[in-house]
Amino acid sequence: MNAVSQPLVGLKAVRLQLQGRWVLDDIDMAIQPGERVALVGSNGSGKSTLLRVLHGLLSVTQGQRVVQPNLRQAMLFQRPHVLRAPAWMNVAVALWLAGTPWRECRAQAHGLLKRVGLADRADALARTLSGGQQQRLALARALATRPSLLLLDEPTASLDPHAKRDVEALMAGLHDDLGQPLPLVFASHNLGQVKRLASRVLYLERGRVLADLPTDIFFNGDYLARHHSDAHLFVQGESA
Repeated sequence: MNAVSQPLVGLKAVRLQLQGRWVLDDIDMAIQPGERVALVGSNGSGKSTLLRVLHGLLSVTQGQRVVQPNLRQAMLFQRPHVLRAPAWMNVAVALWLAGTPWRECRAQAHGLLKRVGLADRADALARTLSGGQQQRLALARALATRPSLLLLDEPTASLDPHAKRDVEALMAGLHDDLGQPLPLVFASHNLGQVKRLASRVLYLERGRVLADLPTDIFFNGDYLARHHSDAHLFVQGESA
């Protein structure tokens, strides 16, 4: 962890209870500028819940969520909701809600659609787009807010192989206003994707972080077997 820079968002001794059950337990973590953090673990381990806590969609039961002043966040869900409107309008509304004057929204929306490879689908009704195209539309809509941190919940899980490659390539190429890699926190079951995109990996089980390691160390089987046996078993199972 970079001790010099201020974290974009951090959780301190966070616990979360939902419907009488502890779904996150004793979470300590911080997301630094420039990091690309993957959340891995089996279904029900707490990945999606942790993303929602980081984004502020869920309030913690105990502990503290600390956010850098004026942090702009956006979140991309596995199955995005799109408006019954043309693709460009979906992005234009996001721009307008983020403070862009409406007279400028259409042109900027077309620019963002071009950025995600949907320039030729700008006038198509959003709900007629394929799953991969809708995910790229959702990414353009998220970028309309000019986020300094992007959270993604299994963004390619329901896509075909070609669409997965397209969305992953977009994720890899995202940069902020200063030309630096846009910080990402993303949940994924695709360990190949994690290797390609992440600089750091958190392994969760039953709402607890059992390993928090740089990506190359996380995928060092000998190290993981010695120090984080549960994570090692997970990686072996997912790689089988």
